[in-house]
Amino acid sequence: MAGKFVLKKGSSGKFHFNLQAGNGQVIATSETYESKAAALNGIKSVQTNAPDAKIQDETEA
Repeated sequence: MAGKFVLKKGSSGKFHFNLQAGNGQVIATSETYESKAAALNGIKSVQTNAPDAKIQDETEA
């Protein structure tokens, strides 16, 4: 099963999304957005900009 984006609305009325793996485990959580449209744009941004993202390891001196 493929991963999916899950859009949520919090008790504050603001929106965020989780990226879930195929097994349902949350592997990423977005920032909080003021509107549903902004959250959907955030999802589109991740889909567009991260398919081949490199890892930048800043844990080493």
